[in-house]
Amino acid sequence: MLFRSTAVRGGAVPGWAAYNEQLDKNPLTAKACTSLVGWALGDLLAQIFISGGPFDMKRFISLSAFGFLYHGPSGHYFYNWLDSKIEGTDAKAVFSKVGIDQILWCPLFMSIFFTYLGLVNGDSFAVIGNKLKSDLLTACQGSWKVWPIVHAVNFKFISTKHRLVFINGVQIAFNMFLSIIGTK
Repeated sequence: MLFRSTAVRGGAVPGWAAYNEQLDKNPLTAKACTSLVGWALGDLLAQIFISGGPFDMKRFISLSAFGFLYHGPSGHYFYNWLDSKIEGTDAKAVFSKVGIDQILWCPLFMSIFFTYLGLVNGDSFAVIGNKLKSDLLTACQGSWKVWPIVHAVNFKFISTKHRLVFINGVQIAFNMFLSIIGTK
């Protein structure tokens, strides 16, 4: 499995060793912090390179908080649960996990994402409902173009412990997409 070795010529990578120690001691907090960084970077990069307007600190804090409060903890529990129900890394297990992730988890996750953003912005439930109607399918279709391949690699080669750090590496780019459609 990838991400198992901390050895680098002449010794361990100090940050990686400390991160792994935190994953063992405080997995929920470590994964929440990992997602905070992934979501913060995704929005920061989107605002700098795509949005082109003045930096929106409220948006940055809201999306970073979403990573910390929801993405990291829900990912921790979801991927641990999924790996406990479907063991192994053979083609059938990987295909099953990718299918569950994209058919069930993706629409649920995106619905929570849009609802969270609406609540943070003070939108009414009618406005949130309209946002879901107008953008949920677009968000899921965007996910379906990226995540099946990423998760095939994830479920085949990445240990359960390291799933979120791997996901967040890719998530930075995907969060740029979500931060744009989520805040338009």
